[in-house]
Amino acid sequence: MSSTQESKTATPSNAPRGDKRRKRILRALHDCIIDKGYAKTTLADIAKIAEMYPSHLLYYFEGKDAILEYYFKNVSEKILERLESHHDKSSEEQIDLLTELFFAGKGITISEIGFMLECFGVAVHHSELHREKAALDDRCKAYITKLFENTPRKGVISGPKDTAEIAYAMLIGLRTAVYFDKNLELPAAHRLFRNTMLTLAGLEQTS
Repeated sequence: MSSTQESKTATPSNAPRGDKRRKRILRALHDCIIDKGYAKTTLADIAKIAEMYPSHLLYYFEGKDAILEYYFKNVSEKILERLESHHDKSSEEQIDLLTELFFAGKGITISEIGFMLECFGVAVHHSELHREKAALDDRCKAYITKLFENTPRKGVISGPKDTAEIAYAMLIGLRTAVYFDKNLELPAAHRLFRNTMLTLAGLEQTS
């Protein structure tokens, strides 16, 4: 992120008012991506949904990419905050909370999965998003590694770290499959992920 962009996305002196407008812009980007995808979304589209002029929107962000960077970073931070608040729980409780976070269907619905897939697609050729996505993946896998280090079997592949790689790949794979596979619904993905995590951890499966 450039120094110019940092100054535009930093909290201004009129923080409450600026925060509200920034949230409107982020929500507008979100809604546009859900409706037509990132590639077809223009700055004018975002400004219209946010009920602002494009020139006014540029006071807060340099452009469409800067809005997406800010949005993705905020989402990543919220996910990591949720995960890291679970460290004091038992291994089974952590697995339940991890499953709820990604498969409960409250925050991460089918449309939200589509939104995140759009972000991941943009990240392939977008250096800043690529770094943010890689950092999110690393932190999530580190959390899951730590989880397996404290379970009876400590991961069944070849150790906690390798087991965490498999577990995280399963998490991303199931979330993606729910979006594309009409025969796999979110509750089924929830069950598959939770039960497999318990098996990998050497914990007894419960209803």
